Amino acid sequence: MCEPIMWRVRSTKVMRPMLQALSLFALLAGAAPLVQAQAPEQPVYSVPSAKAASSLLLDIAHAGKRLVAVGERGHILYSDDDGTRWEQAKVPTRQMLTAVFFLDDQHGWAVGHDALILATSDGGATWNKQFEDLQREAPLLDVWFKDLQHGLAIGAYGALLETTDGGSTWEDVSDRLDNEDAYHLNAITDVKDVGLFIVGEMGSLFRSADGGETWETLEGPYQGSLFGVLATGEPQSLLIYGLRGHLFHSADGGDNWQQIELSTANGGTLEFGLSNAALLDDGSIVVVGHGGSVLRSSDHGRSFSVFNRADRVSLAAVTAAADGSLILVGQGGVRLTSSTGANPGQQ
Repeated sequence: MCEPIMWRVRSTKVMRPMLQALSLFALLAGAAPLVQAQAPEQPVYSVPSAKAASSLLLDIAHAGKRLVAVGERGHILYSDDDGTRWEQAKVPTRQMLTAVFFLDDQHGWAVGHDALILATSDGGATWNKQFEDLQREAPLLDVWFKDLQHGLAIGAYGALLETTDGGSTWEDVSDRLDNEDAYHLNAITDVKDVGLFIVGEMGSLFRSADGGETWETLEGPYQGSLFGVLATGEPQSLLIYGLRGHLFHSADGGDNWQQIELSTANGGTLEFGLSNAALLDDGSIVVVGHGGSVLRSSDHGRSFSVFNRADRVSLAAVTAAADGSLILVGQGGVRLTSSTGANPGQQ
């Protein structure tokens, strides 16, 4: 018997504190399907704030050498000096933004509440609205583009949207997934020599070898929610991660999985949720999550060291500066740290 959808919503609220900030679970279970929506003629722009860099930020990406971060109240910030100083972009929304993706140093997309999709063609300085569905009030949670024309966005209640014209139009293609319970879809990425992967609620795991036209459902290694997926840089190799420190590695394109044991400094087992990961230019991998967790691997994701920041704030995303130091975002905004995740001058 399928579990009632309202039970799933309540259970996910307990499982993912970061999504409480997204107000994901105030949604109605019977929301209407996504349809093409037109942007309002006079958009309401995000309010400039001197404290935007210390507000809740949920994702960060590189646009060439520029950093771009997104978060609450429609805030999009960009930095051209590895995160020391931040400028606030002109953004036609005040909705929570959940994810950002850049194809190159100029072209990027951000997604958020109300099935919102924004686009930029100037490296994140200004943005335009491509799509939204105000009546549904369901957030999109990740976005990926193959090239300037073909992109996919995923989100709550099994939402899968596709564009083949650079975002001029978006089509609901959720029925391509075998997801009749409409589990939330949390992350999407491309894995070398394999194809696209989507992970989500209740261990949902999907793979596509043809750019998202068709999808197969994989038997995943974990039945709890998965919040992220990352290609390790090696052919057919990827990581998936989620609740209570669950982290898995596959060396064969998702056919088989090995759980990665994560031991804390006191010899215990890491049990904080893991929210985001990044493959750095030097080939190392960093995973971040709740409780100030910062995990680092130098062997393509087969093993990790674990560091927990003293402030224990929840971390939503990570990237690295040119010198190898880390830029973390989450509760309290941006934090510039050493390569281990510690504050400068600390171990």
